[in-house]
Amino acid sequence: MNRGQQAATRVVGVISDTHGLLRPEVIMELTGSDLIIHAGDIGGPEILDRLRKIASVVAVRGNADRGPWAKTLPTAESVRVAAMDLYVLHDVSDLDLDPRAAGFHAVISGHSHQPRIEHRNGVLFLNPGSAGPRRFTLPVSVARIHVRDSKLEVEIVQLND
Repeated sequence: MNRGQQAATRVVGVISDTHGLLRPEVIMELTGSDLIIHAGDIGGPEILDRLRKIASVVAVRGNADRGPWAKTLPTAESVRVAAMDLYVLHDVSDLDLDPRAAGFHAVISGHSHQPRIEHRNGVLFLNPGSAGPRRFTLPVSVARIHVRDSKLEVEIVQLND
């Protein structure tokens, strides 16, 4: 790269636990993403179809995803964005590998409906929270990852519902 040039930023929209509900605010927040990751409990194939109108989608099956459409989804997936390797699964308690030793920069999960950004042993752990029906008093949220210069910058976006 020449001096004065900056690497392009890739934007990854992260969503989980839609449970069949794709709010207009979610579509608005994910518009402009280069990639969308859905960390499970999707609720139906129509959710993925609508997300694909925004950007490419990587999705994993959650514990509430049932039926023939869901069987086609993996329970875990790895995805490379720029030079960053991301591991996606629904429930982080099902993580059966050491992400750092496996070369992953981030682990993305859902399931708990609780948004969380945490760094453990040099690995980002991200749960975007739930973008679907409100559960108890937990917020409705999605996340964005900005990938640039081999760095992950993360934000949780809480939605008004």
